[in-house]
Amino acid sequence: MRKALLMGTMTVIALTTGCANTTSSEKTTLMWWDTYGSRDGTDVSVINAIEKFEDANPDIAIERVSVPFSEMQRKLLLAMVGGELPDIMIVDNPNHQALAAAGALADLTSFVEEWGEADLYFEGPWESTMYQGRNYGLPFGSNNLALFYNEEVLADIGIDPPETWDELKETAEALAETDINYPLSVAAVQSEEGSFQFLPFLWQAGGDLDQLRSSETAEALTLWKDMIDQGYMSREVLTLNQQDVAMQFVNGSTAMMVNGTWQVEQLRDSLDFDWGVVPLPAKEEQATAIGGENFAIGSSSDHIEEAWQVLSFLQEEEVLLEMVQAKNYLPAREDLIENPYWQDDEYYQAFATSMEFARPRAYGEQYPAISNEIQNMIQGVLSGSQEMDEAINRTATEVDALFELNQ
Repeated sequence: MRKALLMGTMTVIALTTGCANTTSSEKTTLMWWDTYGSRDGTDVSVINAIEKFEDANPDIAIERVSVPFSEMQRKLLLAMVGGELPDIMIVDNPNHQALAAAGALADLTSFVEEWGEADLYFEGPWESTMYQGRNYGLPFGSNNLALFYNEEVLADIGIDPPETWDELKETAEALAETDINYPLSVAAVQSEEGSFQFLPFLWQAGGDLDQLRSSETAEALTLWKDMIDQGYMSREVLTLNQQDVAMQFVNGSTAMMVNGTWQVEQLRDSLDFDWGVVPLPAKEEQATAIGGENFAIGSSSDHIEEAWQVLSFLQEEEVLLEMVQAKNYLPAREDLIENPYWQDDEYYQAFATSMEFARPRAYGEQYPAISNEIQNMIQGVLSGSQEMDEAINRTATEVDALFELNQ
């Protein structure tokens, strides 16, 4: 009887021990959302990064889901309502503050402070991860806007690429005497792309969105409007997105264009003329706008510590460089941008230099609505359907009210 009891006890112990081992060996699975699909092999670098993390952390598995770019914001907000946000997400940096304000993103301030590497990053991309003094993510990669130019056309008239607004006007005037259709092209379309392209000129003039009722706003709008009125830019810019502008440049319809880092690889081997890139011409100060994406963690995640392990791992130099290069981005880290991949490239170098004065669209949760108002102002002034003073005053009133709604 005692032997049977002993055997039974040992069996219970064995079963209990077996259950404990099973529990301890179970993996934590993290849900990951991005928008990359399989285009241009970008997903390969993401998959490689995930696999490297899983190899180094066998107790954590990552389940990746690709969401269409146009649907990401909506899906995240719906998932937040249902308490089913992904553990890890890659979000467009202009949307970062709005998502934080909505409560979709986990506050990572304590993790970032303990990590101690925030000072490695450029101010612009880092600011896009902040909301009301708290940190809600880490930068992934950046892009910005610069001036592309047809080197052969400018060389024919003996003019160097413009560095200031005055030189830009002089160059446009000289190019108007050539066979080129239009000296300059920008994307003034009524979408976020229009705001993205206009903001650098507003900043260069010394203006900003929270002080629109100013001479600086008028100066930025006047620069664009004069270019159209004098025939230096096509009136079609009101309907052109950034890819349309790039096609004008490719076709030789425009000698210069404002466009972004992502165009470099598309143009590198496809143009039959020599071309170059320089930072945007400056007025009162140098400025360009930052685009790109950030990593974040869902506020409803049950595994925030494990998700933070992933985010900090992805910031390691070897891992991050592979992902950023595959995405045709610039590093958001100051040390990594010194890499010859960007510094020694005749096209990327101008964008790398511009990171020093690149600014984010970090205007709080009301930025999407503010941007809509800016787009309306641009359309009204450039089309001539509104007087400039009237458009600026109306827009300033609407935008000021939206800033007051920011929490």
